[in-house]
Amino acid sequence: MEREEGHQWFKSSYSGGSGTECVEAAFIGGGAAVRDSKQPLQGQFRVSAETWAYFVRSVRAHELG
Repeated sequence: MEREEGHQWFKSSYSGGSGTECVEAAFIGGGAAVRDSKQPLQGQFRVSAETWAYFVRSVRAHELG
C-alpha cells in the first residue's frame, strides 16, 4: 500500500505478482479513486460510493464480461 495525497492505496489480493495488469484503489471522501499501479502519477478516476459498491457487487457476482 502506498500513501499519496493522504490516501491509502491498495491492490486486490487477486492481483498477479508479476506487476502487470494491476489497478489500485483508495477510499476518498464520499467514494473511491482508481489508478494504474504501474503509472500512479498519470492520473486517476473517481467514482461515488454507490458506483464503487455496485462495481464490487458486480465483480463478486461474476456479472461483468
